[in-house]
Amino acid sequence: MHVIAIAGSLRKASVHKRLVRAATTHAPDGMEIEHFDLAPIPLYNMDLEGEPPPSVPELKDRIRAADALLIAVPEHNYSYSGVIKNAIDWVSRPVTEQPIRGKPVALMSAAPGILGGARGQYHLRQVLFYLEARQLRAEYFLPQYREKIDDDGKLLDEVDVERMKKFLTAFAEFIGA
Repeated sequence: MHVIAIAGSLRKASVHKRLVRAATTHAPDGMEIEHFDLAPIPLYNMDLEGEPPPSVPELKDRIRAADALLIAVPEHNYSYSGVIKNAIDWVSRPVTEQPIRGKPVALMSAAPGILGGARGQYHLRQVLFYLEARQLRAEYFLPQYREKIDDDGKLLDEVDVERMKKFLTAFAEFIGA
C-alpha cells in the first residue's frame, strides 16, 4: 500500500514535515508513506496550465499512482495554508483529469494551541468534498506540539504514538475498503 504524503509548509524545520516523518515511522505493516516536497511547485498561474512546470505533472502523477494521499495541514488564519491551496489548484486542473477524485485522503495536523490545527483540517475538508476525494473521517491532531515532537519527527509522548498508530491503521483499513 503506497501513500503519497504532502506537508503544507515550505519551512525546512516545519512541524508538518516532522509529522510526515512520524507517520512514516509509525505506519502499519504493508503501508509505505512517501513524502513529496511541495517546495518546487510554483505559484498557480492559469496561463501555464497547457504547459505546466515539470514539478506539477510529477505531483499529479505521484498522486495518481499512489493508493492514497496523506496531507499534513498547517492552520493559518483559521484555514489551511496557502501552500496546500496552491498545490490543490495545480493538481485539480483540468477538472476532468484531476487525480484526487475517488482517492482515499487522510488529514493530520499539529499546532501550538490546544486545537491542534482542527480549523485548518475542517476548512480543507470542504475543498476535498468538492474534488470528490474519499475522506477518512478519523483525524490526527497534535496539540501543543512543542512539547510532543522533536526536530527529527519523533513523537515524545507514548499517548501520541498510540494515537498516530491507531490513525494510520484506520487509514490502511479505509484504503483497503
